[in-house]
Amino acid sequence: MTQTVVHLLRHGEVHNPSGILYGRLPHFRLSETGKRQALTVAEYLRDHDITHVVASPLLRAQETATPIAGSHRLELATDDRLIESENVFEGQKVSVGDGALRHPRNWPHLRDPFTPSWGEPYLRIAHRMLGAVHRARAAAAGHEAVCVSHQLPVWTVRRYLEGKRLWHNPSRRECSLASLTSLVFEDERLVGLRYAEPAGASDPKNTGA
Repeated sequence: MTQTVVHLLRHGEVHNPSGILYGRLPHFRLSETGKRQALTVAEYLRDHDITHVVASPLLRAQETATPIAGSHRLELATDDRLIESENVFEGQKVSVGDGALRHPRNWPHLRDPFTPSWGEPYLRIAHRMLGAVHRARAAAAGHEAVCVSHQLPVWTVRRYLEGKRLWHNPSRRECSLASLTSLVFEDERLVGLRYAEPAGASDPKNTGA
């Protein structure tokens, strides 16, 4: 029996002075705090038996993954399935009380929070993330892998694996910036799940990441 650990790492803090929902928009990089968070996680994982590092194609995920790959002398891989979820409000401000949510023309996008109606279906997110997880597990069989992704995809696949409903209250997500959700497999069977915040906790309402 082969035990493998797949660490799902949410990227670090993003430079976003306009406060928009950046989603899949290109060129959103880590802030200075985010760069420090990435280095902190790399140091936290330095003595782990990591043999595979893969990231979402988005810049902030690539920047978070780079110090980890470097410290283990590994080539950084990319898997498009780790990308942020689709969202119709991408590029807009969506804070309660301002921005896009104030305009009646956008209210139809809020009609169904269970699918959800404003973006990529939760079940689709869970399935693509699960595919990425198992690809990483196979690549690091008997060792550890790191998959750098985004808050909603990480939280969605975690809920899927725990057998919980996929719709949820975003303010209750346990997925801080630069946090690790670690999946323990025996062969292809999930046998454990751990959560850690090497760079400290962050506000779960910071959902645009």
